[in-house]
Amino acid sequence: MARLSVESFLSAGSDSELAQYRILSSLKSYSDDFNHNRLYPGLMELIELKASLEALLEEQSKFLGGLPHSIKRIDLERAALEYEQMDLSCAPVDHVMSLIQWALEPIGKTVDEGALIYDFVEENLSIKEVGILPLYHNDGYCFIPDNHSSLLYVLSFHVTVYESGQDKYRSLTTRMIRSLDLSCVHTPPESIKLDLIEERHDAPNPATYVCETDLDFAFVETILPVAKRKLMMRVAA
Repeated sequence: MARLSVESFLSAGSDSELAQYRILSSLKSYSDDFNHNRLYPGLMELIELKASLEALLEEQSKFLGGLPHSIKRIDLERAALEYEQMDLSCAPVDHVMSLIQWALEPIGKTVDEGALIYDFVEENLSIKEVGILPLYHNDGYCFIPDNHSSLLYVLSFHVTVYESGQDKYRSLTTRMIRSLDLSCVHTPPESIKLDLIEERHDAPNPATYVCETDLDFAFVETILPVAKRKLMMRVAA
């Protein structure tokens, strides 16, 4: 499908109806993904696009508000000057901004569709500790099920913490170590953790978490990104 971006609006051309049709067609593709429980990367794309478009409109408003004014007339009764703003309008820019203003509502509705599914997944997915957590838990393992394919993915994770001024930021990176067949192997998380400790002697008690969910949604597009986000929140708590 045609992905939407700021460039989609800047290169939309002068035919408003055609531009609107293309935007609605793209939004329908995003909506179809959401209806099939595939959230990413579409949901994040639309959230970032909406924020960028709103920022463009705000910048335009600030710019127009700061344009020089000329005296229109003198109001003797109020002893005041009336001004009129200088007309620096540009047809292509006005067309783009009008298209953006029109598009924000359908984009927002599509984002809301995805957000509802995200909230449902988040409510039906939990991250739990496996065994006792060490004092340092920015490195470790997480087990995430793919119920649709009957697989359990064993991932290593690393949280990077960096500061900017008074703010502290965290980023999470993961790497898949192996996958286990859930349809024929029922290995408890504690046993998987012990196997990892025996194989990798650098961490005698690694921070280990397991994701629990009964959902069989798309793994890469939905389960994995939601699980990673919840894992980050759990590690940062």
